[in-house]
Amino acid sequence: MLLLIVFLMCLFVVAGTGILAAQSDLRGMTIPNVYTVIVVGAFIVCYGALWMGGRDDVFASLPSHLIAALIVFLITLAMFMGKLMGAGDSKLATGLALWAGLKGLVPFIFYMSVIGGLLALTALALKKWTPVKEPKPESWVAQVQGGASKVPYGVAIVFGALASFVKIGYFDLDVLSSFVIE
Repeated sequence: MLLLIVFLMCLFVVAGTGILAAQSDLRGMTIPNVYTVIVVGAFIVCYGALWMGGRDDVFASLPSHLIAALIVFLITLAMFMGKLMGAGDSKLATGLALWAGLKGLVPFIFYMSVIGGLLALTALALKKWTPVKEPKPESWVAQVQGGASKVPYGVAIVFGALASFVKIGYFDLDVLSSFVIE
């Protein structure tokens, strides 16, 4: 039962931190490094606790998670170098890819891309019609309505990660009940 509590606590910490990161990206187009540190730290705690408790079946192998993070880091680093993505987005995506592992990497990238595309369409609509009369200064809406071509990709990253967590089974009743049955 203790392992279930650790697992759920870490998942909720990651989800909450992701939501804070997305909110920060919307408000000022920045994602503080502390959010990525929390996401990676929660993975280390969770993976370590489950491994030591004999429940390493919940996650894929550690190399799978590390390789997924490396793949996302290299892709997002290239995007950062090409000025297509911010550094905070790159770091957050890498940290969340660590949680997804290779098993969840395709769903993570797919859902992230879909949400990112919807955000880009929203940015175009905001730019064209300027529906928000007095957006908060420095917010994404204010920047886009002022003519900037920006997308708060942290929002897409977080929703992509959470969708991949559901897809790979972190929230499945079978997985969660397996902690109690033991």
